[in-house]
Amino acid sequence: MDQPQTSRASKPIIRRALAYVTSGTRLLLLAYADHAEEGFRVPVGTVGPGEEPGDVALREALAETGLSDLTFGSFLGREVVDMAPFGIDELHERWCWHVVAVGRAVDTWRSDEPVAEGEPAGHRWVDLREDLPPMVAGHDRFIPELRRLLGIH
Repeated sequence: MDQPQTSRASKPIIRRALAYVTSGTRLLLLAYADHAEEGFRVPVGTVGPGEEPGDVALREALAETGLSDLTFGSFLGREVVDMAPFGIDELHERWCWHVVAVGRAVDTWRSDEPVAEGEPAGHRWVDLREDLPPMVAGHDRFIPELRRLLGIH
């Protein structure tokens, strides 16, 4: 027997900030070390009381990537995502920011920063002029806006 669905109106709303970190036409993607088959993600963090989403996006990009020379780009958009299809009974209000990596980083590396479930992340750059690998939970939602911003059609 199916369990009743929680109405969208009664779900908690969690504010989240995502960072699309770029270097030229490359986008930085992170993978769960032991679950790469689930898809890639971008740096993301929860926006706490009194915090600004842009500040959280930059903070998480610095923490999760291990890169130290990052600057703000542009605000890409905001959306509310029902996380039920991903097994989470909440709504995520997502704020997405472009963050620019200054200088050149290696192509792939692992960070000691734990991500979900305490696993370190694997990192890699992908070219935004090409098809991207699968991304988790709608993390690719603002890729078209990023491509337009960077002049990639």
